[in-house]
Amino acid sequence: MPAYHSSFTEKNNNLGNMALLPLKTSYRGPAPPLLTVEDMDIIDEALYYFKANVFFRTYEIKSEADRVLIYITLYITECLKKLQKCINQHQAQNEMYCLAVSKFDIPGDAGFPLNSVYAKPNNSSEADSMRQYLLQLRQETGLRLIEKVYGSDGKPSKWWLCFAKKKFMDKSLSGPGQ
Repeated sequence: MPAYHSSFTEKNNNLGNMALLPLKTSYRGPAPPLLTVEDMDIIDEALYYFKANVFFRTYEIKSEADRVLIYITLYITECLKKLQKCINQHQAQNEMYCLAVSKFDIPGDAGFPLNSVYAKPNNSSEADSMRQYLLQLRQETGLRLIEKVYGSDGKPSKWWLCFAKKKFMDKSLSGPGQ
């Protein structure tokens, strides 16, 4: 069975070779706002396909949006590692915010795990835009993941946290030992 791919295949603006997709978010950044709140965005899609895609060791990239899907999937794994250690939803919100705004590598940096798949930004302004876009994705993904993991009762879901040890494509956004 093949991995799930992004349905956002229409032509979008790009940052490097990543699609700059519209988001449902209140966080500022370069991503255009999604016009209708009912529609799925790339973060919803990544959360929806996460449990199935995380088991794949290889992933065929079919569009620029797939690169965004890969990044969000790897980030969700990092989030779940942090959420395993949280005792309540308030602590989880603080951890997700700290993880989102902490220093992170972008494509082209030496510590980025998938430099062979992502294009390096062409100039410093594109690098800044890419960093802002990834920050915007990280913040919104953390917020929505808390809603999924903690749900309405405020207790962590073991059906989400059990995926914290999985490595999508045998890669991790954090360095070894972190």
